[in-house]
Amino acid sequence: MAEEFVKEITPRAEDYSQWYVDCVLKAELADYAPVRGCMVIRPYGFAVWEKIQAILDRRFKETGHENAYFPLFIPRGFLERESEHVEGFAPELAWVTRGGGEELAEPLAVRPTSETMICSMYAKWIHSYRDLPVLINQWCNVVRWEKATRPFLRTTEFLWQEGHTAHAREEEAREEALRMLEIYRDFLEEDLGIPVIAGEKTPSEKFAGAAHSYSVEALMGDGRALQAGTSHDLGQNFSRPFDISFLDRDGQLKHVWQSSWGVSTRLIGALIMVHGDDRGLVLPPRIAPVPAVLVPIAPERAREAVLGRARQLAAALEGVHLDDRDEYTPGWKYNDWEMRGVPLRIELGPRDLEQGKAVLVRRDTGEKVPVDQEALPRAMAQMSSAVQAGIKERARNFLQERTWPVDNLDQLRFRLEERRGMFIAGWCGDDACEAAVKEATGATARNIPFAPAARSAACVVCGKAAAHTVYYARAY
Repeated sequence: MAEEFVKEITPRAEDYSQWYVDCVLKAELADYAPVRGCMVIRPYGFAVWEKIQAILDRRFKETGHENAYFPLFIPRGFLERESEHVEGFAPELAWVTRGGGEELAEPLAVRPTSETMICSMYAKWIHSYRDLPVLINQWCNVVRWEKATRPFLRTTEFLWQEGHTAHAREEEAREEALRMLEIYRDFLEEDLGIPVIAGEKTPSEKFAGAAHSYSVEALMGDGRALQAGTSHDLGQNFSRPFDISFLDRDGQLKHVWQSSWGVSTRLIGALIMVHGDDRGLVLPPRIAPVPAVLVPIAPERAREAVLGRARQLAAALEGVHLDDRDEYTPGWKYNDWEMRGVPLRIELGPRDLEQGKAVLVRRDTGEKVPVDQEALPRAMAQMSSAVQAGIKERARNFLQERTWPVDNLDQLRFRLEERRGMFIAGWCGDDACEAAVKEATGATARNIPFAPAARSAACVVCGKAAAHTVYYARAY
């Protein structure tokens, strides 16, 4: 029965895309909604998102940010004030044209991002240098009318956080954008165990309306890249059309400088693809909804004794879920919880009871360790730390092993056909050369890394001196 249960997940080598969908559906993270391109996030999946929210929300507040909420609907005129912004989002916008049975005087866009709405309010709230900086974040949903969707990775509606700040000086806004990118990098690597490449987006890849965009890029288990988070230096591109101005200390009326930054529920998709295996999810202990599960092995002759002690242990051990369901065998439960990515499993049977022990099992390696019951709290803490460190190290090794330098376009094209991963290449800075890479290989410039693994002397396309080193990859 257990063997049949495991077979319900398609092996990654057989069909990676189906494996991913199997993990989402069978681990009960989410399900397809009756609305095209939308998903229902189920309780287990939402519990992962709540863990992500809690950690990031604490970090935001520690750096002086406050949470607020802004309307879902954005007047068309707001979007049209910043031409690059509206042009960038136009293909993805959903519009409300009727309300209460009547045609609206002005169509309303369903929020694709909130820069314009928030700027309209900042223009009302900011008058003096004493009002700055404004450091606001909101947790909300957004809608982007995507053509191709996949649960968590790209959906018509998704959940995210978006920070929006206003500053008196250009350098303050730039520092803010980079500070928040560093928070994302540290969170992804230390809490989610996902190594990332931090850097600046090329002009063609930057956020519509930004002066500079920065990103953290991750590599998924199939060798495709994923933009895990972005932070933008908006300059005065929004403050001027929205007239967000303040009277400075020198008595001069000036426009503010702004930043915006965000991550979304696509982080759950990244967790699946970076750490998952053929048995299902492998969740980092720091964000696992169930850090450990206790499975009693209770044959009829010792049933009451084993279950009684199991209940005592579960009550005494923080974060431990007792699976005492009668209708399933211990083997079935093992596979069920492994599929859900629970980091630790505690097994307790009659022999363990006699010896005063329990067996601790790691989800990531399958290692089993007999432990004295009195020593379980310390042993669990140590094993949990080992799992967190272990999955991070494996993911970092995977990224390093699949990152290669390339010297020319033919080499990049050839290597992309034989393998997937990150490719380090020189770029002269000409948009035409960047576009040529995409046309010839399907790979896009992920970012210009702050700390490249290797530096390139010549542009991969034209052969001219490289102004930048760029990471290229095929991406989600």
